[in-house]
Amino acid sequence: MKSKLIALTAFLSIFFSSCNTVDDLLTFTISNNASIKIQSTSPINLPSEIITPEVTTNSSAEFENNKTKASLVKDVKIRSLKLSITDPSDKTFTFLKSVHLYISTANSEEIELAYADNINVSSNSVDLICTDKRLDEYIKADNYKIRTKVTLKETLTQDVTVKAEMEFKVTADPF
Repeated sequence: MKSKLIALTAFLSIFFSSCNTVDDLLTFTISNNASIKIQSTSPINLPSEIITPEVTTNSSAEFENNKTKASLVKDVKIRSLKLSITDPSDKTFTFLKSVHLYISTANSEEIELAYADNINVSSNSVDLICTDKRLDEYIKADNYKIRTKVTLKETLTQDVTVKAEMEFKVTADPF
């Protein structure tokens, strides 16, 4: 009886670790960037919205490079979203109180992607808190839209251009 229990435990350990190994082999990252321009005319302490141009996903090529296809993708989540000021180069995020980014497609409802509240950094980059929403239909689409809601805590004397660097974790089925 004891040997059967040991054998069963060993079998279950191998089975579950092999499932994790298969998932690891079928998991990869897709990176996309978007440019966000915060206008100097944005009001202080009031949320203002910024619509970015559509982001082309290039996901079909990414899926092919990782030996899968859209129909086999079973889970997509955002892994990281970093904002960096690109212009003016000497500007820091001290002017920003909060930022929320939303994602949508022509066929999907808008959902929150990442956010940061009570921002208190004096650098030109900030990592946002990512939501755990499933993003399969957004990344499988040819393109998506990013809407940004910012609240400023100080007046901007010139427009600020921010680059949003997004990394998505993609897991696909083997067949």
